[in-house]
Amino acid sequence: MQLYGYDENDLQLEAENRIRNLMWTVSGDYALDTKVESAFYTKSRYVCLYDAAKQGAFARYYDVSMLSMYLIKKAYYGADEQRLVELAQLCVDAASYPLAVKERPGISELRRRAFEDLLEYSFEKISSSLLGRLKIALLRGCLDDNWYCEKQLANAVAKIRALEHATDTMDLIRVTDELYNTLIDRSFLQKHGDLAFVLDTTPEELLESDWREYLEEESLEDFLEEYMKRLNSRVVHLEDEQEEEEQAQRGNGRKVIIIDEKAAAKMYSYIELNYGKSYLSEQEQKRVNLRLCRGAHADCSLYFTDGILANPVRSNAQYVNARRHAEKNRVLYRNNKNMLNRSIEHLSAELSQALRRRQEPEQSLSQTGKILPARLWRVGRMEDPGKLFEKTRKRFSSEFVVDILMDASGSQRDRQGQVALQAYIISEALSCNQVPHRIMSFCSFWDYTVLQRFREYDAPRSENRKILDYTTSANNRDGLAIRAAGDGLLARPEEGKILIVLSDGRPNDIIVNRPNSHNPQPYYGEYAVKDTAYEIRKLRSQGVYVLGVFAGREKDLAAEKKIFGRDFAYIRDIQNFSRVTGRYLRRLLEEL
Repeated sequence: MQLYGYDENDLQLEAENRIRNLMWTVSGDYALDTKVESAFYTKSRYVCLYDAAKQGAFARYYDVSMLSMYLIKKAYYGADEQRLVELAQLCVDAASYPLAVKERPGISELRRRAFEDLLEYSFEKISSSLLGRLKIALLRGCLDDNWYCEKQLANAVAKIRALEHATDTMDLIRVTDELYNTLIDRSFLQKHGDLAFVLDTTPEELLESDWREYLEEESLEDFLEEYMKRLNSRVVHLEDEQEEEEQAQRGNGRKVIIIDEKAAAKMYSYIELNYGKSYLSEQEQKRVNLRLCRGAHADCSLYFTDGILANPVRSNAQYVNARRHAEKNRVLYRNNKNMLNRSIEHLSAELSQALRRRQEPEQSLSQTGKILPARLWRVGRMEDPGKLFEKTRKRFSSEFVVDILMDASGSQRDRQGQVALQAYIISEALSCNQVPHRIMSFCSFWDYTVLQRFREYDAPRSENRKILDYTTSANNRDGLAIRAAGDGLLARPEEGKILIVLSDGRPNDIIVNRPNSHNPQPYYGEYAVKDTAYEIRKLRSQGVYVLGVFAGREKDLAAEKKIFGRDFAYIRDIQNFSRVTGRYLRRLLEEL
């Protein structure tokens, strides 16, 4: 297309130059770099130019990286990044404008025209959400000084307007955080922690966010830097099409990773580096994968490890992070030692009582055995005197073995300390009653399902403390993990076999398209639920008793019920994990 002697490339280049020059002029920093949203220039040059002026002012008077790091940390704990950024955009605008217009009065007119354009061409899209209506209230208030808005937004409008007098970046962070916790997710504080807890998150913890960064150790920091650049750009733009762009890129909403031969060759060494060396030999692992990684799990691999702390390759960011989490778990253990001991004693006593009942003799009338004098009067007086003897036998003579499999994907991150303590309580109670049991966790990293062993079936009681090394990361391929756990359980000689699975009801794994792979179907949603349910049914048909303990979101309850059927327990509080498990084991021991 030709327009007044310029083609589209010329116009875009001119727009980008104008935007950058304005940003550099306001900021006074000609090294300042950002993504230039010149695509919006055709809609409204005023929006683009005002965003550039605001970005310059924000970079000059506030700590851009500090705000972006807060956004990353909040998103790490499950905050909706899109809506969190939208709130930050409104706070940045309120704080930056007064400082920018003080030095450059012309920005006032630029802002007015930008707000008018936004209301004209984006009103319908903006008004469809609560944050959109908050944005409209602020735009209109700035244009005509009419600050009337719906009741639930009045407090938010007042807090954002108060940022016109902000003195530092923490003022913006506090307001953004408070508004997110009141307008977007009122349960965030209870589930994840307050602002101080979020800000206390270390870079090592954040580096769990994306699988690609494990390919090169030095690229871990690059990931955070690149992510921060993207957020730095987004928080200063009034028109944010990030969500639409990401949805278009995701297609069906699932993450697909395409890797080349070089990356595929590195996979095993990086799994080893970040999860610890495997306790199986290379040949043993190949045999297990050949036997178990079939059907829905073709092109997947199993990786068995005692964990990065037990058998590290070297001390890297993941090792430091795992050690830090393990220490947090141990601090939690020490702070709750009395409560834990009471819970262990109670659960141990319950199991002991149930086991004694199983061994108690059961008397029944019989044709042989010990004669009963009280029944001898029947002889000669009744046509059929019936059974005159008493036979004694044990109710049950079978032995039991227990497997506990815990979801260690990122969805458990906020409660990993409590999960570790609950598993420890169960393990201690089983050890006290000399019930052989194994405890493992599972997560999926690339196309590997990693099974971390904390204790083996016949390990001594001292091994139970290793459960406090439980950490979480990445995704979860439940079906394959359950298949692998069941395989070990079925090899045991005990007649009674029990598998207890702690999960969030959302089997969810990335797709790794490595060279020469069959490109398996995405493992999420109904497909993953059906596969996991199939593995449960298969184990039950082989005589394994399976209990599903659900500790996820209420909206995922239906999926969990499909997976586990009748032997299923929903716990709203993870601290009920050991109690629910104890009840199930006691019932099995008494009634089976």
